[in-house]
Amino acid sequence: MKSLLRLIPFVRPYKWRILSGYLTFFIARFFEISTYYLVAMGIDNINALIKDEPLKYSLGQVAAAIVLCVTMRFVFVVHARREIRRVGIQVSYDLRQKLYASVQSQGPDFFARMGVGDIMTRAIQDISLIQRLIAFGSIQVVIMIYAPAYALTFMTAKSPSLTLLILPLLPLIFIYAWWMAKAMSVTSRDVQDRLSDLGVHVQENLGGIRTVQAQAQEDNEIQRFWRTNNAYGEAFYQQSRIQSLMGAWMPFFASAAQLVIVVYGGMRVLDGQLSVGDLVFFLSCLNMLLQPIRMAGMFVTLVQRAAVGTRRLHEIFDAEPEIKDEPTHDTPEVIRGEFELRHLTYTYPRAEEPVLQDINLHIEAGEMIGIVGRVGSGKSTLLKQFTRMVNTNRGQLFLDGHDVCDYPLAQLRMQIAQVLQDPFLFGEPLRNNISYDEPERHLEVIWDSAEAAALRDTIMEFPAQMETIVGERGVTLSGGQKQRTTLARGLIRNSPVLILDDCFSSVDTETEEHILNRLKTMRKKMTTILVSHRVSTLRHADRIIVMDEGRIVELGSHEELLKQNGIYAALERIQTQGGDPKEGLEELTLTPA
Repeated sequence: MKSLLRLIPFVRPYKWRILSGYLTFFIARFFEISTYYLVAMGIDNINALIKDEPLKYSLGQVAAAIVLCVTMRFVFVVHARREIRRVGIQVSYDLRQKLYASVQSQGPDFFARMGVGDIMTRAIQDISLIQRLIAFGSIQVVIMIYAPAYALTFMTAKSPSLTLLILPLLPLIFIYAWWMAKAMSVTSRDVQDRLSDLGVHVQENLGGIRTVQAQAQEDNEIQRFWRTNNAYGEAFYQQSRIQSLMGAWMPFFASAAQLVIVVYGGMRVLDGQLSVGDLVFFLSCLNMLLQPIRMAGMFVTLVQRAAVGTRRLHEIFDAEPEIKDEPTHDTPEVIRGEFELRHLTYTYPRAEEPVLQDINLHIEAGEMIGIVGRVGSGKSTLLKQFTRMVNTNRGQLFLDGHDVCDYPLAQLRMQIAQVLQDPFLFGEPLRNNISYDEPERHLEVIWDSAEAAALRDTIMEFPAQMETIVGERGVTLSGGQKQRTTLARGLIRNSPVLILDDCFSSVDTETEEHILNRLKTMRKKMTTILVSHRVSTLRHADRIIVMDEGRIVELGSHEELLKQNGIYAALERIQTQGGDPKEGLEELTLTPA
């Protein structure tokens, strides 16, 4: 119940609709038990006619009253179910909105702990369980409250002694249901966890299906999926076993109560203390009283699975964003692009060694900075500091004289365009991918950015040109085409700061030269920071940073670094002789001979 109480803020906005549904259910129950009463009256009237006794109401009047009660019950039940189920839909909608918003603000450590498939399972399956509890479980709650209240009231009025006979069964039923509910809670959590594992497995497998096929690992993947699927099936079996036990024993208790009524009530009818109609009415009330007992198994399952789903959702809702958005509102509205790094050090969560160590650097507004270093030297992590894609420490990075932590995150990421190392495209037309941040841009502006990224001729070759659907993650494009598309997406924003994280690795040198020349023309007075392993790319920068083991080991212009005869100069010699840029970096030692 503690878990389910956390749903109150989501349900509270619809309290009047819920109250309306509960009230109309209460009225519907009144008409239901009135129908039972009228049927019993009709039976007694038939018995009176057989004995030729006078009638207070004719059979026609009783039949008309029964039809009226059934009709009114139908009207009120339809209204009540409609109100309650609409609340279930609204709450599930609000939960999905909150879940999506919560995920959007999370950082890399969160996604390292929680896979995409797991999040998808929570967004779909867990929220569906909560919706079912509200839409159907609420109705069962009404039945469990109203039905016994009406039934016991009328049963006691008819025969207190007969009512007392069945009351000892109720505590026994409650204890059994409580014991089974505890077992159901454990199995429900296990089922949802195994379902998340299944979602993660499928998402990863389909995302890497080309690698699987290229390595001829289809059979191994099928076996891995069998094990994951089998674990889910076993967990679901355990849950179904408990549910089946409840489904078997609850009707047994109900039948025992009915047996008591038939035997003892029949004896009283024979003694003349009860009429046949009274016994039928008593059995109808008993059926109403036992209805919640028959539904107990299903209700407990709904409650426990929804409670587990609620706990799993709040694991995401309660996750504190790693990167705090706490602007001071005294920063400039438009940045110029001057950065100052003061002893910048950064360690990833749960890591022992810092990935960046004591970095000091000043970048003038409008300067082009190149960064080079071997794999794992901290280049990408350094770039993430500028847009706070990782949790930048206060007092270590300043933008235009203000601590970068004082800026709103939205402003940083809108005015600092970042083209990531791994090109990601949406399964939409090229036009939408290039103009992702502002879809309503004029087509000429989109073509200009494509031209700057050396993409115009490629697009012209496509039959649909800008309307070409690139498929999921840009599957229909080559590596170089994807990189140039994401570059066009960055250039079109014309931001004060542009960060390029090794986004020319799949582009040939001739095309790269064309792009860089356009880039220098377009961004003469704007800050540009680019990472590359190619000296042919880096020589365009005003200054070049050489990084190793999280530190800046060399800094200067292309000519200055060649004169230093250090790592950069050694890299230039390797590439001049036709060596691979990345392999050349790995071969170099920290202090070259």
